Amino acid sequence: MKNILVTGGAGFIGSNFVRYMLEKYDDYFIVVFDKLTYAGNLDNLHDVLDHPRFAFVRGDICDAEAVEAVIRQYEVDTIVNFAAETHVDRSIINPGAFVQTDVIGTYTLLEAARRFDLERYHQVSTDEVYGHVEEGRRAKETDPVAPRSPYSASKAGADLLVNAYFVTYGLPVTITRGANNVGPYQYPEKVVPLFTTNAIDDRPLPVYGDGRQKRDYHYVIDHCEAIDLVLHEGQPGEVYNVGTGQEIENLRMVEIILEELGKPRSLIQHVEDRLGHDRRYAMDISKIRALGWKPRHTPEEAIRKTVRWYVENEWWWRKIRNADFEAYYQAQYGRRRVLSPEEIAALYGESKQE
Repeated sequence: MKNILVTGGAGFIGSNFVRYMLEKYDDYFIVVFDKLTYAGNLDNLHDVLDHPRFAFVRGDICDAEAVEAVIRQYEVDTIVNFAAETHVDRSIINPGAFVQTDVIGTYTLLEAARRFDLERYHQVSTDEVYGHVEEGRRAKETDPVAPRSPYSASKAGADLLVNAYFVTYGLPVTITRGANNVGPYQYPEKVVPLFTTNAIDDRPLPVYGDGRQKRDYHYVIDHCEAIDLVLHEGQPGEVYNVGTGQEIENLRMVEIILEELGKPRSLIQHVEDRLGHDRRYAMDISKIRALGWKPRHTPEEAIRKTVRWYVENEWWWRKIRNADFEAYYQAQYGRRRVLSPEEIAALYGESKQE
């Protein structure tokens, strides 16, 4: 492993991974290949753009010629694929874009990896491919996928393609399925940065339904460390769950944000739920623990650390929350009916109230 192509490297997790790898290793050359869609942002890489072991190429992972050209130019031997459409709400509005990038794009990269006989192909996936996980159990890597949104279905389809290329062609692949990552440079359509930046400006926090959905909030650098370990020590053909092994209710996540910012609970506004909203994600992370990895942050620590980053980096997110973002925000949340406590109780039964 010498020259690593990081697709989607100008996005949230990808940019953190690039920075992490450049800091940890002094003999790896990192090439970022990114389409720079709305969530891809060169500001995410502002401090490494001039690094002597870094190059940026603008391109689409669905463009086979462009992918092959960058592999040839930089003698790439490893691909780490972060490139994806990732926001569930947007997948409900426009599922076709998710199938195109997440499935066709993955296929294009796999074909290139096979053609050039690369040392490793790593796919960055999500816990959402398992769908809703009932209380009392945790999803294992051997569980069947059961996606319930266009986003998670597109990611599950990509995972199955990756596995097929291992079984059929012997391509050395690995997959990590990450929990809900939070941390620096996360586009503020996602819930933690959205609620943090809303609360900073004393705007309501639109909580879906009763807010008792359960998620594993995982600090992004912990995930980067796990990907690094799997790249070097993971078994080809294997999937590894990555998270904290803990989950908290979304309402608790909101409370942590408000506590960290010193803002009132009156900013919480329960609104109509997302279509097909999974109630609980929970993964068994014993497999990657057996490789010697463990998370450095609890969900609460990850959320608090993330909130502080947004407080200290308004230069980054203020220009993102522009007129185009506001138009999306109003389309997504402006028409959602606010739920009364009585409606919440009727829809969800006993529910934690403000």
